[in-house]
Amino acid sequence: MVYIIRLKNISKTYGEGKVLAVDNLNLTVPPGEIFGFLGPNGAGKTTTIKIMTGILAPDTGEVELSGIDLLKEPLKAKRKFGYVPDTSEIFPRLSGLEFLNFVADVYEVPAKLREERIPPLLKLFSLEGAINDRIGSYSHGMKQKLLVIASLVHDPDIWILDEPMIGLDPESSFNLKKLMQDYAARGKTVFFSTHILEVAERLCTTLGIIKKGKLIFTGTMEDLKTQKQEDKSLEELFLELVRS
Repeated sequence: MVYIIRLKNISKTYGEGKVLAVDNLNLTVPPGEIFGFLGPNGAGKTTTIKIMTGILAPDTGEVELSGIDLLKEPLKAKRKFGYVPDTSEIFPRLSGLEFLNFVADVYEVPAKLREERIPPLLKLFSLEGAINDRIGSYSHGMKQKLLVIASLVHDPDIWILDEPMIGLDPESSFNLKKLMQDYAARGKTVFFSTHILEVAERLCTTLGIIKKGKLIFTGTMEDLKTQKQEDKSLEELFLELVRS
């Protein structure tokens, strides 16, 4: 099977090796999946995502994105994904449009493709009227929507989102979920973390559950029910796993 995301033997410690945030994690995700990365606070979700995106270097292990080794060819690998971080701290003095063009410049997106991709996303997330305003005047939700749009400006193979629903109004959350489904339907891969288990249950084709830095489950919702031999909701099964 072809995998578009491959993490092999990833470990990461903090505090001079005293805190093990990610513990020998192995994970593969094929194209066309919506992969939900779940776990309690402090389980290692954001650390794993920061390693996947090259923000943090692992102590040990390998990261491969679209067949490219992130540690050996970081710039080439980073062109393959779009990333929505768990914080919305972005350049407050730039306008929304200046920020989007800055990101497009980084990825060398031609003007014609910017004109094709950006306006429909601005309309979808109701940002047309504020796109020339400074980001410093934006609400948290508006910044979050801008980051979502920026992450897609180069039409990446992999879309990585860390708690993307936080701060979004109901309509924007609905539109984001639909966009994720459409993205996967095009054969691209969505990898996102969330604490909203009802969303993960409805949206994800595959789930990964991490606890204290260890991946304790990967598979479909049906796989999880079979493993636990219980026909319960994801929330109930998740709590049983992380409490055990």
